[in-house]
Amino acid sequence: MTDLRPERDSSGAPYDANGAHGDTGAFEAAVDHLDDPLTDPLPGQHSSPWFRSASAEPQPQPQPQPQAQEEEWYDPEGYARDWYGAQSPSPASAPAPAPESQPEPTYEELYGAYAPEQPAPAPTPPPVQDDETVGLRTVDTRRIAEAEPDGTPGAGNAVEGGRAARRKAAKKGGARPAASPAGARSAAAPLSRVEARRAERARRPSPGAVISRGLGEVFITVGVLMLLFVTYQLWWTNIRAHQQANGAAHDLQESWAKGEGKPGTFEPGQGFAMLHIPRLDVVVPVAEGIDKEKVLDRGMVGHYNEGSTKTPMPDAAKGNFAVAGHRNTHGEPFRYINRLEPGDPIVVETQDKYFVYKMASILPQTSPGNTSVIGPVPPGSGFTKPGRYITLTTCTPEFTSKYRMIVWGKMVEERPRSKGKPSALVN
Repeated sequence: MTDLRPERDSSGAPYDANGAHGDTGAFEAAVDHLDDPLTDPLPGQHSSPWFRSASAEPQPQPQPQPQAQEEEWYDPEGYARDWYGAQSPSPASAPAPAPESQPEPTYEELYGAYAPEQPAPAPTPPPVQDDETVGLRTVDTRRIAEAEPDGTPGAGNAVEGGRAARRKAAKKGGARPAASPAGARSAAAPLSRVEARRAERARRPSPGAVISRGLGEVFITVGVLMLLFVTYQLWWTNIRAHQQANGAAHDLQESWAKGEGKPGTFEPGQGFAMLHIPRLDVVVPVAEGIDKEKVLDRGMVGHYNEGSTKTPMPDAAKGNFAVAGHRNTHGEPFRYINRLEPGDPIVVETQDKYFVYKMASILPQTSPGNTSVIGPVPPGSGFTKPGRYITLTTCTPEFTSKYRMIVWGKMVEERPRSKGKPSALVN
């Protein structure tokens, strides 16, 4: 601080010489020449914004901004100018232009077009699952069931209470009790061991569901097996029987060519003749006996030759030559004999002769035990006395063996092979 101002200066002259106290600007001039380093302002500035020298050079003032309200009694800008000098415009009054955003350079721009490719990250192996504790980590389905439509856990059906209350509500089939606020947890929190076991038991199928599932699998398996069996019976047996019948016919023709097939006694299953039915386009070997496996299932026609069903050969002077064949499956040579009409030819070819019969009558249905149909004079055939006849027997209706269908024919021609084929086979 400076000393109090004396009435006179050091020279003894009164202040009136420099200016009276009452003169305008005398006090201000005295204040402007203070040199106290503690209180004097910086050079060229005044110490107070309220005392300004009239002789001080005015500083350029920024243009005042229009004020919506009336300015206060002091000038803040002038205050700052008096203390700190002229200031540059503030950022608020003159905002700096924003720098233009530059795009980040690409990897090719930095390292070139032939930069080495970055290796792909190695796949993370899946975590090892513990089979014994999978059930304990199972999501509680009851919590999922209580979820709201938006996916959040449901709280409308929650019941306040502890673990005992939740178990009681679960046994009654009601809403899942909610835990108390102290023990409340989110739906994603892991389940306790007891809750996980209960959820695992709830996920297990009931005994009724297991039984019904097993029955369904059994029915499907049986259906598949039945379909395979039907395919085998209706398709594969015919293919196999045709192959076997063609082989038997080929062997019979070779034996005739060698002179080994003379009429006489034949072994069961041995072929000795060929049966021709031109209307049905049937040419099939005739073997001795009516054994199912050795004769009929091999696609051949069998000759009745045992016990009370024994019938004579075609070359006999009188008698009824009776044969049997399948109507369905295993070659089915007699499938369409119901289409024969009276007068249609039926030819039996042996090593030496052709025996030509003409269809006489048909019995659509009779019992399997009716052996009289293959007798010397079959009842219902229209024959009245013994003669040279032929009888064809097969099962009926189709795909069953409940009844028998009978077709009778009468011999009209016996022709040696040396004279060539009969007209029935030529035409």
